[in-house]
Amino acid sequence: MGIMITQHLLSLIFGVLGNAISFCVFLAPLPTFYRIYKKKSTESFQSLPYQVSLFSCMLWLYYALIKQDAFLLITINSFGCVVETLYITMFFTYATRDKRISAMKLFVSMNVALFSLIIVVTRFAVKDLELQVSVVGWICVAISVSVFAAPLTIVARVIKTKSVEFMPFTLSFFLTISAVMWFGYGLFLHDICITIPNVVGFVLGMVQMILYGIYRNSKESLDIEKKINSSEQQLRTIVVMSPLGVSEVHPVDVMVTESLDPLSVHHEDPSKFTKEEKEPSIEDGKCHVETTRRETV
Repeated sequence: MGIMITQHLLSLIFGVLGNAISFCVFLAPLPTFYRIYKKKSTESFQSLPYQVSLFSCMLWLYYALIKQDAFLLITINSFGCVVETLYITMFFTYATRDKRISAMKLFVSMNVALFSLIIVVTRFAVKDLELQVSVVGWICVAISVSVFAAPLTIVARVIKTKSVEFMPFTLSFFLTISAVMWFGYGLFLHDICITIPNVVGFVLGMVQMILYGIYRNSKESLDIEKKINSSEQQLRTIVVMSPLGVSEVHPVDVMVTESLDPLSVHHEDPSKFTKEEKEPSIEDGKCHVETTRRETV
């Protein structure tokens, strides 16, 4: 009996901590939606992550309600449903017409039709309550593993670009800690459906943090490389656009003594220049074109 009480207390502690951390994770997109509100535009943001998150919260809420002994799952997923619904509503408000239609189609097909289908099948086709809990639980496992596996695209991008610009450490850290807490909650509650997805979440979170540690200093070198490439591109543009057909590119430390309008050079009468004035002078192995303007009184 003492062991059961200890396990119950541990599951309660891990569940409360999981609620607190997941609460912060759900609020993480607030800066994104504040930006959308300020600019009155969704820009390049997509609704898919928030719709999938809402679908996952709805499934876990349904699972907790029929399981009847997972109150802490009910609290956090109820909060998640409210927050994600607000995010999606704001997206509908400020999205362009095409994006709004696409997002609404996704919402109806996944969060209305598919969720309703799952409820109908599990409630009416599966009569045994324990089997219902098991079926819904494994559906939740499948969805949660898919959600946890989604960051693999970001991991691949980090490895390819050697940049952690699109993988913030704070979010990866909190997702990993959240997975640990919910793993402990499921472990002491003896619920394998809660435990398995969070094992996957912990492993992927650790991979993200390890990659962040490896590539976090690469941003500086990438910025320098971008500046060099930008400078080279600018020099190439100067070579192409120069009206003088110059065969030599001078670096930044060039001193310009006189500014000539390129159009005036093309339209100037050649007879106004003497032979000496038009001839190039060769000095130190470089070709310089010297021009002087003849003044008439």
